[in-house]
Amino acid sequence: MKIALAQLNYHIGNFEGNLQKMFAAIESAKNQGADLICFGELAVCGYPPRDFLEFDDFIRKCYESVDALRQASRGIGIIVGAPSRNPLLEGKDLYNSAWFLYDEKIIGTQHKTLLPTYDIFDEYRYFEPASQFQTVLFKGKKIALSVCEDIWNVGNENPLYTICPLDEMMHENPDFIVNISASPFDYAHASARILTVRANVERYKIPLFYVNHVGAQTDIIFDGGSVVMSPDGKVFDEMPYFEEALQLYDLVEVQQGGRVSEQPKDKIRLIHDALVVGIRDYFQKLNFKKAILGLSGGPDIRSTTQKNWQKRLVFNTILFPLNPCTTPLKQRCIPFSRTCRST
Repeated sequence: MKIALAQLNYHIGNFEGNLQKMFAAIESAKNQGADLICFGELAVCGYPPRDFLEFDDFIRKCYESVDALRQASRGIGIIVGAPSRNPLLEGKDLYNSAWFLYDEKIIGTQHKTLLPTYDIFDEYRYFEPASQFQTVLFKGKKIALSVCEDIWNVGNENPLYTICPLDEMMHENPDFIVNISASPFDYAHASARILTVRANVERYKIPLFYVNHVGAQTDIIFDGGSVVMSPDGKVFDEMPYFEEALQLYDLVEVQQGGRVSEQPKDKIRLIHDALVVGIRDYFQKLNFKKAILGLSGGPDIRSTTQKNWQKRLVFNTILFPLNPCTTPLKQRCIPFSRTCRST
């Protein structure tokens, strides 16, 4: 079985744009002979959708996107994150779900169990935790589906939750685990992610395919770094940081292991790339065309100005020195564009 991980830059509420990215990835994966392609958590709508989840039209569009992907699943399995409605009156109205689509059918869903409410997360406000667990049978292989936080209760000295969702599936003897994630960046999180994936692999003794988002959503940055880990606990492959990517893996090769391919995790480089992605996506996704940078002299504005100049993130920028007492008015606004010189 050949499994593709699609590490994409989604846009919250841009259903058509997200679909077009996924359709392109599906077509590319098919051309490479993939049997299965995996997208990130809540990929159809972008993460985090927050209070958009309160609107029926938003959920309807999520379902329409899932249906469009279902129609595109002829000859290839698709695992994708999307909200799903809770059919019961009790509990929250929605689940945060991994949908499994194949040959224009929905062949399985697994809801997220562990709903974080710390840091930038507020998922229990919107979602009901899973209460049922089962693997999905696909082309003779049993797949244990999980969503982001569901693997993070393993390998902790002081676990935050009282349940490890994958424990509930192990009696079915799954062949491998797929975890679809939206795991945000901090400069230490890349290494912590590897440790968490390894802790799960050591616990369950089967391969784990972990696919993450990449790109910025206003105040949150996703760094990518999707991971494939073999049963021997070695990183079979780690996808690039801060870049969209599509990678194909042969399940037999991953099961055999013996390979190590891990990305470097230099702290300063990661922070630099996160700043570049954050500025670029903020302007592009909000369709801003111009910027004014107040030159206070602080490290934050110096870094932003430098990144803008080096990477040409915003072409129509005005630098505004914040020293009005000493700078004549006509000299305060300095155009900073594609053709300007460094000043």
